[in-house]
Amino acid sequence: MTDETTDVLVVGAGLAGLSATTFLARRGVRVRLVERHPGTSLHPKAAGQNPRTMELLRMGGVADEVARAGDIRGATGDFTIRIVETVGGPVLHSFAESVADMVAATAPCTAEGWGFASQDAVEPILLEAARKFGAVVEYGTEMVGFHQDGQGVEAVLRRADGATDRVRARYLVAADGPESAVRERLGIPRTGYGTLSHFVGMIFEADLSDVLPPGSTGWYYIQNPAFTGNFGPTDKPNRHTFFVEYAPDRGESPDDFTPQRCVELIRTAVDRPGLEPALLDVQRWGMAALVAERWREGRVFLAGDAAKVTPPTGGLGGNTAVGDGYDIAWKLAAVLDGTAGDGLLDSYEAERRAVAHLVVDESYAVYVQRMAPHLAGTAPAGVGYNEVILGFRCLSGAVLPEPDDDGARVEDPLRPSGRAGFRAPHVWITRSGARASILELFGDGWVLIAGDEAWRGTGEPVTVHVVGADLLDPEGELRDRYGIGAAGAALVRPDGILAWRTSAPYDPATLGGVLDRLLSR
Repeated sequence: MTDETTDVLVVGAGLAGLSATTFLARRGVRVRLVERHPGTSLHPKAAGQNPRTMELLRMGGVADEVARAGDIRGATGDFTIRIVETVGGPVLHSFAESVADMVAATAPCTAEGWGFASQDAVEPILLEAARKFGAVVEYGTEMVGFHQDGQGVEAVLRRADGATDRVRARYLVAADGPESAVRERLGIPRTGYGTLSHFVGMIFEADLSDVLPPGSTGWYYIQNPAFTGNFGPTDKPNRHTFFVEYAPDRGESPDDFTPQRCVELIRTAVDRPGLEPALLDVQRWGMAALVAERWREGRVFLAGDAAKVTPPTGGLGGNTAVGDGYDIAWKLAAVLDGTAGDGLLDSYEAERRAVAHLVVDESYAVYVQRMAPHLAGTAPAGVGYNEVILGFRCLSGAVLPEPDDDGARVEDPLRPSGRAGFRAPHVWITRSGARASILELFGDGWVLIAGDEAWRGTGEPVTVHVVGADLLDPEGELRDRYGIGAAGAALVRPDGILAWRTSAPYDPATLGGVLDRLLSR
C-alpha cells in the first residue's frame, strides 16, 4: 500500500464527477478522480445540453467540442416522442419539440444554443480536458473505505488487480451515482416521490433501416401487451438503446433478463421475429425522484445522482449534474487558494439542493403527464421549463440581495431583473471592436460591471469592466438590465451568478466589505 496526497479526491466519473474534476483542474487544483468501471460510459444516456449547461461548458473551455459531438450548429427538425405498441408501428400519441422553437425560446436569454450530445460522447471530452489540465484520472479503481477528520479525508482505493493505495485529500466529492456508497456510509437520507419504476437497459446493434425512418430522432414509449419499455436511436449508426420495465413486487428481477430473453424482447419491440441483434451491454436502472437531505458532511460533498435522482423526462438530470460539478469546483478552488473561507462551501448545499428540488418537481410533472397519467394530482404545478434552466435563483451566504428583496426562487428569464442570486443578464456588448455577449466576460474569476471609472480603484481581486470605456453598450440597455444606474456596480461570481449590486457611487470600503461577507473572509 502506498500513501499519496491530493487537494480533492473525486469518486465517480459520470457527468458530475468528470465535470467537477475538469473544472477543478482548470483552476489549478490538484485533483484525483477514481471510477470503478473500466472506462467511460457506453450508454448514450443523459442526452442533450440546455443553454445554461452550455454556458458552464463554455466557461470550462469545452463547449465547442460538446457542440460538435451533438452537431447542434446545424440541428433542425423535430425531436419527437412517440407512444407506440411496437417501434415502427402505428403511433398512438406523440409529442413533438421543434429544435427551432427550443432555440427561439431561449435565444433572447443567452448567446449559447442547445447541445444534443449524449453522455457517451460527452464523457470522453471531459476526460481529455481533465487530463490536459493536469488531473489524475483512474478507471478500474474503487474507493473501498474512507474516514475524515478536521484536516482532510483519508481514503483506501482498490484497483482491479487487487492492489490498494491510501490517499489523503483535503476534500472528497462523492459523485458515485444513485446508490452512492459514500452517502449511505454517511447515513444521509433522501426524500421525495420515491422509486417510480425499475428497468433493465440494453445497448444493441442491428440494422433497423426497414423499421425506422431515415434520420429518425426522438424517443419511443412502448406500451406492448408483453412489456412496457422505451426505445431510442443513438448517434452511432445501427446502435440503439432499449429499456424494459420490471416489477420487483411481482417477483421480477434483473436476473430474469438473460441474453436470450433480451433478444426476444428486442424482436418484439421492433416487430422483427428473425432479427439477430448484437447485445453490447445490459444494465439495471431504477427511475426515482429523490433529493438528499444533506449535501455536505464535513469535508465530503455529494454531487450528481449521489445527491439527487430525477426522472429522465425533460432531460434535466445530466444537466444538473454538470451544474453541481461546476459549483463545487469553483467554491473548493476559492477555499483551497485562500481567496475564501470555509463558510463559502456551505453555499453549495443551500444553492444546489434548491435547484435539485426545482428539477425533480419539473421532471416528475412531465413524467406523470407522459408516462403515468394515473398519478395525476400528485405532481406539482411546476414553475416552467425555462424558469428551471435559466431563471433559477441562488440564495445563500454567497449572495447579498437588496434589503427589500422578495426572496423569489425563480423569474422569467425573458425578463431578467438583475437581482442578486439570478443569472447575470445576457446583453450584447462591443469589446475591442467586436460584438459579443457580456456573458463571455464571466467564468475565470469575480467580475465587476461598473457604471463609472471610480470603481477601477477597488484594490480587490476582481476584474473591473466599465460601461462606456472598455465595455461599449450599443443598444443602451446594460445599465438598466443590471440595475446599476450611471455610477453603481454589479458583482458577478465565477459561475455567472449576480452576487451583489448597487446604484450608489463608489465607496472604497463598500466592495471590500461585500466580498468579506460573500467569501466568508
